[in-house]
Amino acid sequence: MKLGDVVTRVGRRLRLSGLLYSTYERRLLASLDRERLPRHVAVMADGNRRWARLNAPGETLVAGYEAGAARLKEFVSWCDAVGVQVVTLWVLSPSNLDRSEDEVRPLLDVIVSLVESLADEGRWAVQIVGALDLLPEPIAEALRQAADSTAGRQGMHVNLAVSYAGRQELRDAFRSLLAAEAGKGTTLQELAKTLEIDTIASHLYTAGQPDPDLIIRTSGEQRLSDFLIWQSAHSEFYFCEALWPDFRRVDFLRALRAFTQRERRFGR
Repeated sequence: MKLGDVVTRVGRRLRLSGLLYSTYERRLLASLDRERLPRHVAVMADGNRRWARLNAPGETLVAGYEAGAARLKEFVSWCDAVGVQVVTLWVLSPSNLDRSEDEVRPLLDVIVSLVESLADEGRWAVQIVGALDLLPEPIAEALRQAADSTAGRQGMHVNLAVSYAGRQELRDAFRSLLAAEAGKGTTLQELAKTLEIDTIASHLYTAGQPDPDLIIRTSGEQRLSDFLIWQSAHSEFYFCEALWPDFRRVDFLRALRAFTQRERRFGR
């Protein structure tokens, strides 16, 4: 068989594979119960470093971060297309900052580029949730400016969890709550008698937003890892084996299908 014939045959197989994939994707989308789709989807995008080691062994880990960031932007578009109202992307925890400077600095640059790219879309309101005081000030300021440029937009709300940890968020929430009550002259004894769950929630980074209905975690990991530990009290979880840069739209649609097929009891 001539080389040209081989190339032609391979091309036909690839086109057929793509057609079958697109058909399956459309069927998945059509099968979704739109009345039961989640309002708030959060994602723990694991596996960027492992993906880099497998797919770009001669390069630095930044290849994985860049591939992961590109997939995160696609993910936001997928969520917008099906009518999700809030998306939360966990891109950096405080423990990630303990890595070497050679790894952390490129990662921070990729995060800034991602946030600026999402802001430049002109469609979404972007909010940074996390302890920006732990970041280098130029990085923190760039993130603030990008998010501030989206203020007042009426489209989907996108949270970027940067230098985020759930226990840290609760600590900050209680600090904010205690400071506010002290400013009103409330004593600790009075606060102890009147403190309600909604009052605490109003001081979280995500105050005023619906709690996540669905949390997706990739790369085969099945743990919460201090992510949205208050907000996830009644969330549904979906675990996927794919490394984050390999997470496809069809994987997202499968997660939505699984969510719509579950009976949510909210602890009842």
